[in-house]
Amino acid sequence: MTNGNSTSEGAFRVLLRMEINPGLESEFEKAWRGSTEAVTGHPACLGQWLSKDNDEDSVYFIVSDWTDEVGFREFESSEAHLAHRERLHPYRGKGSFNTMQVIAHIEGKAAKNAA
Repeated sequence: MTNGNSTSEGAFRVLLRMEINPGLESEFEKAWRGSTEAVTGHPACLGQWLSKDNDEDSVYFIVSDWTDEVGFREFESSEAHLAHRERLHPYRGKGSFNTMQVIAHIEGKAAKNAA
């Protein structure tokens, strides 16, 4: 079910926390921006975001939304994903990976005013 914006209730969401090797942050950001088509080009991908932590140096979060888990798992085992992961691997020290189901999204006033 969609609610009229880019976030879909019921979507399958992936959250990746990456600790980037110190001093490589701007190179990582450039590499990430230059390789997003590998993810967003997949037919099951709803969108992807890159965020940088305000409190921990060199920590980034990558969030991607998918139509469903099956679509994400298809992407995860694809050659495109393996190549994308390999391009970003030199920047990564360590990280974590979480998956979840989007249960609800309530639009805020600023988003309503922008429409």
